[in-house]
Amino acid sequence: MGDRSPKSVQKQASQKQSKTDGANQKKNALITAQQATKAKAAANKKK
Repeated sequence: MGDRSPKSVQKQASQKQSKTDGANQKKNALITAQQATKAKAAANKKK
C-alpha cells in the first residue's frame, strides 16, 4: 500500500501541478509562435 500521510499527498499534488504547468507553458509558447507567424503573413499580404 502507498504512503497516505498528508506530507506525501501534498508532495504528489505539487508534482502533478508542476507537470501540468510545464505542459501548459509549452502549449502557450506554441500558440504564441503560431499567432506571430500569422501576423507576419497578414502584414506581408498588406504590402
